[in-house]
Amino acid sequence: MIAGKTVLAFVMAGGEGTRLHPLTAERSKPAVPFNGRHRIIDFALSNLINSKIYSVYLLVQYKSQSLIEHVRRTWVMSPLMPNHFITVVPPQMQRGPEWFQGTADSVYQNMHLIQSMKPDLVIVFGADHVYRMDVRQMIQFHVDNQADATVAALPVPLSQASSFGILKTDGSGRIRDFQEKPEQAEPMPGRADHALASMGNYVFSTDLLMDSLEKAHANGQHDFGKHVLPTLTDSHRVMAYDFATNKVPGVHDYEEAGYWRDVGTIESYYDSNFDTLGEQPRFSMHNAQWPIQASPDHTEAAQLYDATIKGASIGAGVHVRRAVIERSLLRRSVHVDSHAEVVGSIVMDRTHIGEGARIRRAIIDSDNVIPPGMRIGYDLEEDRRRFHVSESGIVVIGKGQLRP
Repeated sequence: MIAGKTVLAFVMAGGEGTRLHPLTAERSKPAVPFNGRHRIIDFALSNLINSKIYSVYLLVQYKSQSLIEHVRRTWVMSPLMPNHFITVVPPQMQRGPEWFQGTADSVYQNMHLIQSMKPDLVIVFGADHVYRMDVRQMIQFHVDNQADATVAALPVPLSQASSFGILKTDGSGRIRDFQEKPEQAEPMPGRADHALASMGNYVFSTDLLMDSLEKAHANGQHDFGKHVLPTLTDSHRVMAYDFATNKVPGVHDYEEAGYWRDVGTIESYYDSNFDTLGEQPRFSMHNAQWPIQASPDHTEAAQLYDATIKGASIGAGVHVRRAVIERSLLRRSVHVDSHAEVVGSIVMDRTHIGEGARIRRAIIDSDNVIPPGMRIGYDLEEDRRRFHVSESGIVVIGKGQLRP
């Protein structure tokens, strides 16, 4: 019970993540590794569990096997408590032959789960963002304001508004208009260079949600942002919850207040990983009062032999021999041989970097073998002939792309 209400959560984890390719060539976006031990999905699930929301359905679709395996290993709730679960739900075609057609349709196809539990409130959260949030505060706001639906919101620069659902509110915080990814957005009051954006996290009163999903389906409408919420703003009390007011314990003064990132592009994913580095990071992964859970790790401790390490994150099982690692993240069981140099890069599990190789501003996915002496990130024209290079010049090597 939260604010006197029973709560059921749906997490939208079916994202294909085309803008994160090639990191999503073999996995869905929520399954993409993040920092030293985590995957992107761990942020949404940790926020829910830390908020004491223990009834969670994880809706998956594209390339979901690695995500399913990660949840099975990491997110096991007590089988002795029937309402404590994190259950992965693929498309089951209970209401037709189609896969999930959108966010609202994915919940519509699983309305039997809502009917079975009969919660007072249903929350629908995205799985693709890096942040900390006490969801109980948003639920309390929903109850206090007698809302029918509540949307978590935060300001974004007008230049980025076309990537978000944009909200127009009145003085009480009630949403009067909802535009999904408009080409041109109206500035929010008092901030001419920003618009108020939906974070893709919603709280619904259950009866309203069920009725809205039935109507949307009958009209061939499939998305919360494009269809359901814009329809509700005229007829129901739909409120905007200001994420900036959310307070999470254990956050340091030097961290960015209200840190939230949509890691849907190579650039945003790269930058967000590096926001976790440094003596005073923008977003610290170390918070004992609000931990971001990670998969169990039985790997041996990292071993560094006469290595030079400057401002890096080093995962378990890493071996570095007489090499230079500078402002980089090395995940589990990475091997770096003598005289190699890794600068400003993310190197994922079980990758081997050969002797004398030099890597700069790159993302190297799991299970790669970088040949001795190879240069990556120094000649982008040459890199483009072999690898994916983002608009800003980040070289991305897909999982297992380089073999001996």
